[in-house]
Amino acid sequence: MTETLSNAEETAKRRYAPLAANENREDYSLRFAAHSFRKWSPFVVATTALGGIAYLADFAIGASIVLSYGFTSGVLAILAAAVVIFVTGVPIAAACAKSGVDMDLLTRGAGFGYFGSTLTSLVYASFTVIFFSLEGSIMGQAFELALGIPLPIGYLLATLIVLPFALYGMGAVAKMQTWTQPLWIAGLVLPFVVVLVREPGKFAEFAHFGGTEGAGSGFSAIGFGLGMGVALSLIGQIGEQADYLRFMPEKTAENKRSWWAAVLAAGPGWVILGAAKQIGGALLAFLALGVVGKTHALEPIAPYLEAVKPALGPVALTFAALFVVVSQIKINTTNAYSGSLSFANFFSRVLHKHPGRVWYVLVNCGIALALMEFGAFGFLNKILGFYSNVAIAWIGAVCADLVIAKPLGLSPRYIEFKRAYLHKINPVGFGSMLVASAVSIVAYFGAFGEFLAAFSPLLALVIAIVLVPTLAVATKGKYYLARENTVMTTGADPRATHTCSVCGDPYELPDVADCAKQGGPICSLCCTLDNTCHDVCQTVGPVSLGLPAVRAT
Repeated sequence: MTETLSNAEETAKRRYAPLAANENREDYSLRFAAHSFRKWSPFVVATTALGGIAYLADFAIGASIVLSYGFTSGVLAILAAAVVIFVTGVPIAAACAKSGVDMDLLTRGAGFGYFGSTLTSLVYASFTVIFFSLEGSIMGQAFELALGIPLPIGYLLATLIVLPFALYGMGAVAKMQTWTQPLWIAGLVLPFVVVLVREPGKFAEFAHFGGTEGAGSGFSAIGFGLGMGVALSLIGQIGEQADYLRFMPEKTAENKRSWWAAVLAAGPGWVILGAAKQIGGALLAFLALGVVGKTHALEPIAPYLEAVKPALGPVALTFAALFVVVSQIKINTTNAYSGSLSFANFFSRVLHKHPGRVWYVLVNCGIALALMEFGAFGFLNKILGFYSNVAIAWIGAVCADLVIAKPLGLSPRYIEFKRAYLHKINPVGFGSMLVASAVSIVAYFGAFGEFLAAFSPLLALVIAIVLVPTLAVATKGKYYLARENTVMTTGADPRATHTCSVCGDPYELPDVADCAKQGGPICSLCCTLDNTCHDVCQTVGPVSLGLPAVRAT
């Protein structure tokens, strides 16, 4: 074994840049999360993942929906969107936690193909950028209100403050999320306790609120649909949850209950608190409307401050600003971290280069900062309403593969993410997403009437879910795998490692392919970055691994 490893080291052709080679920062960003790296308990993983939903954009989104469409239509829209997000999130969360893959790798093996999922990488990256800019805008507003810092400078500070955490990966993020959780929970609950104690009658008044646009307090199907479309833009949040869930320890008989509790709570469970925060944000905006005006009522810091003033008096502004800053650090660290994974996945496949995940943290934050400076917060409803049409088509297609195609045997039952075994494009998932997105966007702009314009995201979801099994049957599932993965069908210990014949590093079996060009094992990232093999392995058939397995440590 020692001799084998020495030979591999002597013939190694690739040495990664220091940042890309440091897994404490890289966090297996483009590959399977090794069992040996998953050292956290289900509770710690869940706490870290749930820390990422500390965002206050929920307050702004809920306020925007209810102020626009009234209490009845707005609240029902928020709740209906939450049900859709929860149901579609369960299979995705479970698959990522079981398979140790992030959302991009899951998408590759769930009907999109190797290059087909590059589009969804950009869709997901845009989600993290949009929400980073919205959350950063809220932090900038807090800096301006509390410290008098001009918004452009506040936006820059809001961007810089999250970099140390996002750059250092899961270890730093887990510590930060755990340490800040008590303060955040206290700050989240306080304004509603104050309102409940001092003005309990305001809850009844809120239930009869007709909005500021003349929608009225009754139910409007159009208002309900438009509000749900805005709330459904958050469906991509499951990807950020999955970025942490891939570090879940292996499910065993001993931890089965805690494992499932953590997966459900940290996966789709985020939307329960998210929906409550949206409704709560709408309540605070309603209470502050007469004092701060409509524009500032949509900015979470102002309604929050008005709610806690009676209890905190002169320190209310300081506490409100601190709560906003802590919330924004928690969520924008996650946005920057998840965005770096998406950008890294996209560029590694397009350019066949990978300088390291941390460089893409800077790309993500830079684009988000530009959006802040251009005033993206002022177009909240329009941005999110349009985006949800694409995001829900993507999530719907992935969910349909996991829930329908795989159980029926129309697609492989495991998640295959490695280039060596995948077609470039799988029309099942990729085609379903394109068709569903195109039809729903056309509907969104009114081509099919006012009703379908309002419900265009749901139209995208239905089309994607129907098309996936339909296309899987029509194509007989032949576009899921370019060739059989004989590496994973040998019954070998998945924790055992093989030495990559290109970089010379050992990787666990799920992250290894048999490479015809090298005549032996190759890790998934070296396989991705090779720009000279022209996928020869898909034409010459399987190759023996050649190197004996190294005992897992």
